[in-house]
Amino acid sequence: MVDITAKQITLRIAKASGKVICQPETLNRIKNNTLPKGNLLDVARAAGLLASKNTSQYIPHCHPVSIDAMDIQFELLDPSTNPDEKDHGVLISAEGKSIGRTGIEMEVITAVSICAITIYDLLKPIDKSLEITSIKLLEKSGGKTQYRKEVKKGTRAAVLVCSDSTAEGKREDKSGVIIKDILSSYDVQIADYQIVPDEKDIIQKTILNWVQQDIPYIFTTGGTGLGPRDHTVDAVQEIIERDAPGISEAIRVYGGMRTPLAMLSRSISGSIKNTLVITVPGSSNGAKESLEAIVPGLFHARKMFLGGGHDK
Repeated sequence: MVDITAKQITLRIAKASGKVICQPETLNRIKNNTLPKGNLLDVARAAGLLASKNTSQYIPHCHPVSIDAMDIQFELLDPSTNPDEKDHGVLISAEGKSIGRTGIEMEVITAVSICAITIYDLLKPIDKSLEITSIKLLEKSGGKTQYRKEVKKGTRAAVLVCSDSTAEGKREDKSGVIIKDILSSYDVQIADYQIVPDEKDIIQKTILNWVQQDIPYIFTTGGTGLGPRDHTVDAVQEIIERDAPGISEAIRVYGGMRTPLAMLSRSISGSIKNTLVITVPGSSNGAKESLEAIVPGLFHARKMFLGGGHDK
């Protein structure tokens, strides 16, 4: 199956619908509850609920998900009472919710499909013209996709690699390159990229210069640990005007799900004027996972700096 370990755990919602078209006489028998196999819609709803829970058993590449809510509704379609409707039949609607790493659309579509098949089975003794049609996903939300709109065209960022050995040419920079690649994948423009030794005054001077250029986002990598030469966090702490602890908490929580060593990171985040500064670890995995934890939702910060609030 596709690797989804890099995905964020978010609220995910999906809606789907489908139809079972039947003869007018069949619809009347549904309304009057005179079907040979008895109750129709309650049985179909139960079948849909059970099927949704077992979706990953039917579809090989479908990941098991936690279904936190599943609502299935039916509407009887009758052109005699609704001139806009051309077919007699049953409209099936389903909405599912899940807090997890991957979407719930397959579970919702499966619920609608099995409801339709169950209705077909219960009606086939009296109607040979039954048709299952229009099964489709109506909408879905959740995950990183819905936050891509936060990345406005022309968004700029700078990347600062803080490492004595890399600055001396003894070690190749990998974490800074990873950060640049991830940002570029979201169409973020890299306004500047520098490698400096882990020295307070140099780090502070570089960051404040970028702030003067009104670069909205600054990412530092390296110097977040407990080593004697890990000065980046202290340097940034002295110049930020407002803390943004939720960003660093999200990074550590995400990292902690992958390695207990994440708790040893002293990463901090905060703002200087209208610039957000985020410090991330210097290891390749640490940098990659940190960006996975906070991008693209992080880019909503610029709107907040400019007084835009949290509206969607």
